[in-house]
Amino acid sequence: MSSTEPSGSVAPAEFRAALGRFASGITIMSTLQDGVAHAMTASAFTSVSLDPPLVLVCVDKGVRMHAAVQDCGYWAMSVLAGDQRSIADRFARSGRDLYSQFDGIGTAAGPKTGCSLIAGALSWLECRTWATYDGGDHTIVVGEVLSLGLGEPADPSALIYYSSHYRDLPDA
Repeated sequence: MSSTEPSGSVAPAEFRAALGRFASGITIMSTLQDGVAHAMTASAFTSVSLDPPLVLVCVDKGVRMHAAVQDCGYWAMSVLAGDQRSIADRFARSGRDLYSQFDGIGTAAGPKTGCSLIAGALSWLECRTWATYDGGDHTIVVGEVLSLGLGEPADPSALIYYSSHYRDLPDA
């Protein structure tokens, strides 16, 4: 029996292609920094625990949202409906103007955190940062859910990302 540990290297393009075969929901993460709303599109979002209620999201260390969520300590997630592709596209683009990024998008301030919640989303959660972990070029941000709600979307299908494209997951 060999005592060597498995090793190897994985090419980034192959890694991306393999993970592209995993369908994920699309969310908008928002926070506040010095009174200014920040947001980003996130597909790396999942539940962690029911008791206490915890979720996690992975934030790229190279985007301005990273500093904003670290500074604030509170954030919100809006789970997008199938008809909200344009919102996902907008908040996935880097370099957009910080002060006009929400123009034309319906939002409401979260009741606990004041973070922007996207109108028409399938659901939303407000969180307080519970813990952060190094995740290579991302930070894994675990949040305790402080409040949540179910939306009343015009399109009850979910927006998902699969094989490098947005798709609708019809309401069953």
